[in-house]
This record gives sequence, C-alpha cells and structure tokens, in this order.
Amino acid sequence: MTVETVPAATADPASRRRWLGLVFIALGVAMIIVDATIVNVAVPQIIKDLGITSSDAQWVQEVYTLVFAALLLVWGRLADRYGPRLLFVTGAAAFAAASVLAALAQSGPELIGSRVLQGVAGAMMLPTSLSLLNAGFRGRDRAIAFAVWGSTIGGTAALGPLLGGWLTTSFSWRWAFAINIPLGLAVVAGTLLLVPESRETVAARGNDLLGALLSVLGFGAIVFGLIQGRTYGWWTRTGPLSVAGLDWRWPVSPVPVAFAAGAICLVAFAGVELRRNAAGRVVLLDLKLFAIASFRNGNIAAAIVSLGEFGLLFALPLWFENVRGYSAFRTGIALLPLAAGSFAASGFGAQLARRRGPVFAVRLGIVLEIAGIAGIGVVAGPATPWWATTPVLFVYGIGVGLATAQLTGVVLADVPVANSGQGSGTQSTSRQVGSAFGIAILGTVLFTVLGAQLSHRLSSVPGLPAGQRAALVTAVKQSAGAVISHLAADPRTAEVAALAKQAFSEATRVTAFTAATFLALGLLASLSLGRGNAHHTRGTDMGREQ
Repeated sequence: MTVETVPAATADPASRRRWLGLVFIALGVAMIIVDATIVNVAVPQIIKDLGITSSDAQWVQEVYTLVFAALLLVWGRLADRYGPRLLFVTGAAAFAAASVLAALAQSGPELIGSRVLQGVAGAMMLPTSLSLLNAGFRGRDRAIAFAVWGSTIGGTAALGPLLGGWLTTSFSWRWAFAINIPLGLAVVAGTLLLVPESRETVAARGNDLLGALLSVLGFGAIVFGLIQGRTYGWWTRTGPLSVAGLDWRWPVSPVPVAFAAGAICLVAFAGVELRRNAAGRVVLLDLKLFAIASFRNGNIAAAIVSLGEFGLLFALPLWFENVRGYSAFRTGIALLPLAAGSFAASGFGAQLARRRGPVFAVRLGIVLEIAGIAGIGVVAGPATPWWATTPVLFVYGIGVGLATAQLTGVVLADVPVANSGQGSGTQSTSRQVGSAFGIAILGTVLFTVLGAQLSHRLSSVPGLPAGQRAALVTAVKQSAGAVISHLAADPRTAEVAALAKQAFSEATRVTAFTAATFLALGLLASLSLGRGNAHHTRGTDMGREQ
C-alpha cells in the first residue's frame, strides 16, 4: 500500500476497520493459495512416514485442487443467498479443522480425506473473499483492495514451496498443515470483528440442486482429466489407477472418459440454467451475467492468461532442485523474487489503474509476465547462477500482481453486488480451469521435450545399448528429474547425468517460451476489453462511491 492511500485508510474509524478487515481477508486467501503448493516439497517425507504409495501421495497433492475447482461456482451462488462473510468465516473455521485432521493423519486415506475437506473449505473462501471486497469497497479504494487481493494470490503461490521446505526440514511435514490452525482462527476472529456482512445480499430463495450437481461433476471431471492426463495417459492407460480400493482395469485411460463426462455435464448444466432462467426460477449461475461485456470478455481473458501464468511454477521448482541441485528450502528462496514482485505491484497498481485505466494495467501486467517468462527461457541452463533468474522472476511477479488484481476488477466492475458471489465464483472457476489447462499442457511439453532431448543426447554415448538408453529416459521422465542426482553420484553414470541436466534445461526453456505464447494470446484476448470499458469501469465505481 502506498503512502498516498494511508490518509484514506485512516480518515475515520469505519474506514480503518475496513482496511484492517482487508488484512484478514488477504490472510485467508493466502492460507488457501499456499496450501495448493506447500505440500509438494513434503511428499517424500510423507511417503516415508506414512508408508503410502506414490499414487496415494499424488492424490494428497492433487485432490485439494480438484475439489477446490469443482465447488467454486456452488459456494459463490450460496454466498449471494446467505452472505459472503458467513461463508468466508465458515470456510476459514472448516479449513482450520481440516488442517487438524491432516496434521494428525496416521494413514494415506486419512490424509487424503482431510485434503478433500480442505478443498471444500478453500472453495468456500476464495469467491466469497472477492464478494466481500466487491461489496465493501468503492472507487479508488476498491482498486487498492483488488490490488492487494491479486498480489496476495500471485505472491503466496510462490511462497508455498519455501514455507513447506522450511517446515518439513526444520520440524515435520505435519507442520505444513498445522500452521493453518492459528492462521484460520485469526482469520475467523478478525473477519467477525472487522468485516461487516454485505447488506445487498438479496438473492432469491430456493435451490438449484440439479445445476449444482451438474456443475460440480462437470468441472470436477474436466479438472481431473487435466491433472491426471500425464500420469494415466491421454488416451491409452499408462499407469495403474486405484482410488479408495477400487481399481480401473480397462485399457483405455480414465482421462478421455472424464473429459467426455465433464463436457456432457457442462452442456447439460447450461441447458438446465437456460430453462430455469426462462421460467424465472432460482439458478446456480445467472447466464444473463455473460451479457455484460466486461464480465464475459474479462473471464475469457482470465482463463487464457491463467494458461501461462502459473503453469510455469510447475516446471521451475523441478529445474531448480533436479538440475541446479537446490534443496527444497533454497528453491523457495530462489522463487522469492516472484513473490516480492507481486507484492510490490500492489503498491502502485491501483494508482496506475486510476490514472491510465484498469485495462491498461492488465495489459502492462501481461506484457511484463511475457518478458519475465521469456527471460527464464533465455537464462535457464545447467550452470545458471542464482542471480540470473532473480530479475526476470521479479519482473514476472510484478506482471502477475498487476494482471491478476486489475483483471479481477474489470470482470466484476459491472456485476450487481447482489450477484457478486456468482460473478466471483465464475471468475475464480475460469482461472482455476485455465491454470489446470496450463499445468497439463506445459507439463506435457516439459516431459515430451525432455524425453526427446535426452534420447537424442544419449544416442551419441558410445557403447550405450538402445534398451538401456530407453530405460534411462523413462527413469528421468517418471521421476521428474529426481533421479539425476543419483546418476551424478555414480562415476559410471556421471556423463548421463550431465546430459540429463542439459536436456532438462532445454525442456524448461521450451516450456517457458510456450507459457509466454499463451500469455501473448491472453494479451490479444484483453483487446476485447477495449479502452472505453476501462474508463466506464472507473466511472461506474466513482458513481457508486458518491
């Protein structure tokens, strides 16, 4: 927050309470975003302590995101009916309770179940946090609040590996969950004391149970397919699948089945919502919101930008740890410039949006993201020093902070406050599905290029049989590069490790340039927002403020 905003924030007790309340809302958002990545670095220790399989460990990591994405729209609609503060506080309390169960888990199923509950609670908090900001702030203050919200998401996504690495190394993996307990309680207390409930919550009573079921099944199935495609195969099953003791025994992968089922459910969901809308009945998502140009075009741009925005965070930690040899904690430190840039953007993003319009800030943010990610593609190599990635990650973080915050403001600017839960849930869902697409596509690019590059390099090693070469490529790919350190420790395979580092670096470069391409498409999509919309957004907010 800049010096210029301080007088506005301290002018009267009500204003001070509102800004202090924003601190606790941001803390709640930080808690649920960090939990999507904090577990990643703790997985090896979890496998060792609980004696679970790698498949169970994967579900520990990914079931949170799966449930989280599937329920955003449902909780957004319920926020319009029952009040966003009530759901936000309930979600924070439930998240703390689920974290207790996770910290005390003694088996894989117990830990997976607690992660499911965390996903339910997290999905309750993200759209309602936006609803609270949309209802509680106006004009310039709203732009600042959205800047803080967006920077919190961008910054804390990068802090997860650092926090997880520190807690796991210094204490125990259980503290990666236990830390949420005091945070969740603080969020509950601070929100109840400082954040008023929205008084414009006038959503009609009634339930759209069929719409809720179809949306959860549709988005859940799509996100499942995107997350698991590389593991289980995009068409033919390439690995075993067992969930809760049930085995998938068919030769076809469950991924295309999930995509087909998800598409069918979402088409049916749209049909149900259209019929209920026409009949004047309560709907989960009022499709008339898409008649609002800023909402429609902003959601499209948000989904496309998310393809490249956070997908690279999947590849970078692997490159830092397995090519550069960083520990989990040092990897988190290497990613800190991204978080610093994102938080720094909140200091000037609101002023920039006020002077040049939020759409300009969005486009500038995307341009900086492209520059930062392309910079990673330029500098990544087997011997890249730590300082070479620092400036490009900082620039990338500033871009994330600008684009995420201001694009959110554009999407919700013209949405009626009474529908802000639906609008927030839709915006959050667009981002989550876009991020899942990005991770799926960029993950496929990373490991496809890695396999091709390593196979090509190993073909020049004299006396290495084709079968052994294929086995080495498979080992490096399936371990996501973790086996490289073991190869380097053995003098007989040190040359293979060096070639694997070169191949992984090349794959990281290609992945970075692919992510930059997606962001360039997002920049083109932002052109549909138009300059007029930017000024209309500012004028609308100022009018409401008066």
